[in-house]
Amino acid sequence: MTATHSTRMLILGSGPAGLSAAIYGARAGLAPIVVQGMQPGGQLTITTDVENYPGFRDVIQGPWLMEQMQAQAEHVGAKMMYDQIVDVDLSDRPFRLKGDSGTVYYADSLVIATGAQAKWLGAEGEQLLQGKGVSACATCDGFFYRGKKVVVIGGGNTAVEEALYLTNHSHDVTLIHRRDSLRAEKILQQRLFAHPNIKVLWNQKIDRFVGGGNPEGLVGVDLIDTVTGKASHIETDGAFVAIGHLPATELFVGKLPMDEGYLLVEPGTTRTSIPGVFAAGDVSDKIYRQAVTAAGMGCMAALDVEKFLAEADFEAMAAE
Repeated sequence: MTATHSTRMLILGSGPAGLSAAIYGARAGLAPIVVQGMQPGGQLTITTDVENYPGFRDVIQGPWLMEQMQAQAEHVGAKMMYDQIVDVDLSDRPFRLKGDSGTVYYADSLVIATGAQAKWLGAEGEQLLQGKGVSACATCDGFFYRGKKVVVIGGGNTAVEEALYLTNHSHDVTLIHRRDSLRAEKILQQRLFAHPNIKVLWNQKIDRFVGGGNPEGLVGVDLIDTVTGKASHIETDGAFVAIGHLPATELFVGKLPMDEGYLLVEPGTTRTSIPGVFAAGDVSDKIYRQAVTAAGMGCMAALDVEKFLAEADFEAMAAE
């Protein structure tokens, strides 16, 4: 027999956005259900040192922070479901969602907080050295490379912005791009080329991230010239892969408006185009993508849900 769950508030995703929404929703008496998805805890569970989350003087560990958020959400009444949603029907309320376990969820409101994943190159050593010199977020990790040599891989706005940001910490920043021109906006390119601490390596692709030392960390990158095929090597302490992000929105293609895969919301809110459906965190944020902004958006989503449900209840009572 198929298991079913009905809830006033269903949350997809268990990163900072989803769990913050759960905390606020539970405290409002909505008894939210959180479907945790493929990666319970979100991207912070694969992040080691976290130094920029407010409230902690010392460096904390990403997995520990998410454990604490989940424990807090459960303590105030949120329910966690270890499931992955595979089908969504948003044509009518209550919304109907189905998990890969076969469980069906009926929800009066839905908060989508499924996040976004950084795109990776897939080069040798990349996965092994993540968190040990290889990163996909200069804002998150640039502070750890004060006075050190770093490289940024990519050619779009994100890569140029990351390179410029890293000059706040490093006097030696190299942008590595596989083509002979950048895709970034002209104003960003002008700032990049004018900066004395940034140099650009054209027509180069990463062949391998090289580890060394004890404990092992990134010590350099092997390159291949995309025109001549010539191999080369440069030493570096940090490498930032900046080739974009993939928001986890496949389920909602054709059902909700998007911009490059990111869910569109009304400015200043978390409301999507469907009443009762809200989006929070990296799934709708293509600019900031920080744990603290995701948590803030989760709070906003819960408050938006509370207001929506109160208005819907009032309309239902008035219609009786």
